[in-house]
Amino acid sequence: MTRILMVCLGNICRSPMADGLLRRKVKEEHLDVFVDSAGTANYHVGKRPDQRMCQTAIANRTNIDDLRARQFVVEDFDLFDKIYAMDKENQINILKHARNSTDKEKVELILNELNPGKDQTVPDPYYGTSTDFQEVYTLLDHATDVVIRKIKNGTIR
Repeated sequence: MTRILMVCLGNICRSPMADGLLRRKVKEEHLDVFVDSAGTANYHVGKRPDQRMCQTAIANRTNIDDLRARQFVVEDFDLFDKIYAMDKENQINILKHARNSTDKEKVELILNELNPGKDQTVPDPYYGTSTDFQEVYTLLDHATDVVIRKIKNGTIR
């Protein structure tokens, strides 16, 4: 089974959306993949995703209402094969916990799946408008399509 973790700052906007999208696609494709999400900060541990992100998800036939925020822990390196950060700051925060090169190799910016090596970030919509939340959805929808293709062709295991 492939295990993938999505990570942002508070685990209430970007990473739960990436989590929900990938879960939906894994289920539709009948793939043996476990997906989860976490935040590098502990601001929202135990809370539901941001209501605006939940509304955006539902409008795009993805349900994330059942997800709850949790904080990234060093043991996640042992539990997951791939760890996707939503932005450079969170990537740096994840890598601070890395114990070795094997841990570091698991961490990547998710938008590098769309534009390899460009190190683009998923913008944080928290202080934005509904348009910003939809933009995040669209970016993550495209990125998770690439992740699904890579899982199917064995590039991500």
